[in-house]
Amino acid sequence: MKVLGIYGSPRKGGNTDILLDEALEGARAAGAEVTSIYVRDLNIAGCRECCGCSKTGECVIKDDMQSVYPLLQAADVIFLATPVFFYGMSSQVKALIDRCQAMWSKRMLEKTPDERKTYDSGKGYLIAVGATRGKNLFEGVQLTARYFFDALDMSYEGGVFFRRIDRKAAIMDHPEALKEAFDLGVSAVRQ
Repeated sequence: MKVLGIYGSPRKGGNTDILLDEALEGARAAGAEVTSIYVRDLNIAGCRECCGCSKTGECVIKDDMQSVYPLLQAADVIFLATPVFFYGMSSQVKALIDRCQAMWSKRMLEKTPDERKTYDSGKGYLIAVGATRGKNLFEGVQLTARYFFDALDMSYEGGVFFRRIDRKAAIMDHPEALKEAFDLGVSAVRQ
């Protein structure tokens, strides 16, 4: 099984990085082959909404996203990790998601409306951390994740979410959170 981890935080070594490290370690322990993408290190332009992908399912913009598409397509399981910024995802990971318009177009071209009711490419999980305790803190990121995975022809399976975590590496003070992320990695591979 191929597992892809998408590190969506602009902050290296932060809370979402640490949690994704744990989830991927769990996936490895369950026997998965793991690949990682650090979005902060990539040059990804925003979607131009030029509709260049509408007829081919391929993006016409040539940048680092061209190396990401094959990784997305090869994965059986994807873990997307992001801190919460104004109840949404980091701008870096949002640019990657927006550029998956090409994969959505490809899905529309290749599958009939009835075939689109099922997901044939795998499962997606979200890891999110936010500094506040707001009741709706994770609603925006979960909705975006659901439609991101839909574009990839993957089911959204939920994930792990932690409130009131802000200081860099503060998640290390919560061993139960680290275990929850590790266990998510194991269970995602074994399902």
